[in-house]
Amino acid sequence: MKVTDVKTFIYRGSFNWLLVKVETDEGISGWGEATTQSVDKATEIAIREMGEHYLIGKDPRQIELHFSTMLRNSYWRPSLVLYSAISGLEMAMWDILGKSLNVPIYTLLGGVCNPRLKVYHNGWWFLAKSYKDYARLAKDMVSKGAKALKFDPLQGCDYFIDREQFKQVVEAIQLVREAVGDDVELMIDVHGKVSPDNSIKLARAVEQYRPYWWEEPIPTDASMDDLARVASSINIPVVAGERLYTRWGFRDLFEKRAATIINPDSKNAGGILETKKIADMANAYYVSVTPHSAGGPVLTAASIQIEATMPNFLMHEFFSPDMPYYKETVKDPFPVIKDEFVELPTKPGLGIEINEEALSKRPYKYFNLSGLWDTHEEWSAARSK
Repeated sequence: MKVTDVKTFIYRGSFNWLLVKVETDEGISGWGEATTQSVDKATEIAIREMGEHYLIGKDPRQIELHFSTMLRNSYWRPSLVLYSAISGLEMAMWDILGKSLNVPIYTLLGGVCNPRLKVYHNGWWFLAKSYKDYARLAKDMVSKGAKALKFDPLQGCDYFIDREQFKQVVEAIQLVREAVGDDVELMIDVHGKVSPDNSIKLARAVEQYRPYWWEEPIPTDASMDDLARVASSINIPVVAGERLYTRWGFRDLFEKRAATIINPDSKNAGGILETKKIADMANAYYVSVTPHSAGGPVLTAASIQIEATMPNFLMHEFFSPDMPYYKETVKDPFPVIKDEFVELPTKPGLGIEINEEALSKRPYKYFNLSGLWDTHEEWSAARSK
C-alpha cells in the first residue's frame, strides 16, 4: 500500500477545522485533523509540503517510522504549525491502518479499558453577554441533562487584575454554583490569562464553590516551577498541557508534579500514538488524563479512540454548540451521547465517515483569539458577526 495524495479542507464550525485526507493506491483513505484555531492556513501549507516531499509514495501503515522521521526532519521544534501538521497526517495513517485491518483504532492500541466515556460540556458559555449570564446558560444546560460544565469566567482579564475584576470572577463562579446545585461538576478554564499570584488568590477565593479543576492557571510561557507553585498552593486540582507538544513537552510537568490532570491535544501534540504515550507517562506519576478536544469531528473521533484505551482516563470534552456542524459533516450520527456518556463507535479506523462535499459549505473565516481577553460585550459582538 502506498500514499498517492494528501488533501486538506478547512470548514468553519465554532472554530476553523483543518481536516486532512490521505489517499492510497488500494482505495483506502484516512482522515486526520490539524486544527490550531490560530494558524490553520500556515499549517495547511505545512501538511501539503510534508505530504508532497515526504509521505506520498510511502506505506502509511508504518506509522511510528513516519512520525519519528517527520518529527526529526521538522528541525524547528517545538512548533505548533509543524507538530499540528504531523499530528493530522499521523491520525489519517491510523484511520487507514484500522480500515485495512477492519478494526477500530482502539483495538490496535491495546483494547478497550473504558466502554463508555463520561462527558463534560464546553462552549455553552460563548453566548454570555455579562458575567451574570453564565448562571442562566448553565442552568439551561443542566435542564438538558448536563452533569459537568466547563467555562472561562475571566473575560476582560489579563495578567494583573484589579479588585473589580477579581470580584466579578468570584461572583460568576458563585452564581453558577448556586444555579446548578451541588451535584453538577464545574470546571474552570483560566486559559493562562493571569499571573501565578493572581491565579493562586482567585483559586483560594473560589474553593468554597467546589470547582472540579483549575485549568491552565498561568501563561504557558511561564516556568514549570511557577506552575508547580500554583498546584501546591491551592486545593483545586490543576489541569495543564493543551499547549504542550509531544512526550518531551510533558516531561518536566511530571517531574515537577505541576498538575494533577493533563489535557494533551492529539491534533497538536503529535497524533494518536503520541497522545497514548503521553497518557502512559502520566499514569506512571498517578496523573489522570482528559484530552483537549476543541476542534472538529475527526479530532473528537481520535480522542474517543485514545480515551477508550486509557486506564487513567477521566472525562471527554465536548463542544455542544458544534452539534449542527457535526450533523452536516459526518454521515452517521456522531458522537452518540447517552446519559452523559459517549458510546464507543464500532466501525473500523476512526469509526466515522466524513461528508466531503459538505466541507465547502462553511469556508474559512479568520478567528481572532484576542477575543479570549475581550470583555463579555466585545466577545459577544465579535462572535455574532
